[in-house]
Amino acid sequence: MKIAAVSDLHGYLPNIPECDLLLIAGDICGPSNTFSQMKELTNNFKPWLANVPAKRKIIVAGNHDIIFQTNPELLPQWDADTTYLQDDGCEYEGLKIYGSPWQIRFCDWAFNEDEVNLAYIWGKIPDDTDILVTHSPPWGYGDVSIGGEHLGSPSLARRVEAIRPELHVWGHIHFSYGLYFPFADVMGANVALCGESYKPDHKVQGFVL
Repeated sequence: MKIAAVSDLHGYLPNIPECDLLLIAGDICGPSNTFSQMKELTNNFKPWLANVPAKRKIIVAGNHDIIFQTNPELLPQWDADTTYLQDDGCEYEGLKIYGSPWQIRFCDWAFNEDEVNLAYIWGKIPDDTDILVTHSPPWGYGDVSIGGEHLGSPSLARRVEAIRPELHVWGHIHFSYGLYFPFADVMGANVALCGESYKPDHKVQGFVL
């Protein structure tokens, strides 16, 4: 199965290669208020997504995607090939996919939580998850800021170690874009499109499962 994965679009809409499955790991919207995000998602993002050459599309929100937390009733109606996951899962071609938007408190934006509560949230991830999509990085992997600080979740790292998904993709920390292999049987990746300047400095990543 061909998989494309991207995060931290911040309003940019990149070219997506033809694939079976597209994973979007949050921060879809640019910095704006709820009303502006509603227009952005309806007028720009949804039409772009409809034309992406992927058979199935999975969306997870991030800390910039305020509308997903505060006013989900204003979100557009997604097409039949698109699934939004918020602490929930779905299946595609026999693969079990789970998505969650939360991260350690960061600038008091959307989907912020204390680490003690994140441990409970990650505990909901099923043991038999094949593909995990989170906005937060796990602590120690793809989570280092430009200032050298680890901003990932320790309890997420422990949960990934326990369940061993085949693929785990995340974003949030633009500076740490790239592939990571936290465990021998787990492929991980920070798939942030934007760099530190909030410009699309990175490539959409591809995987084969």
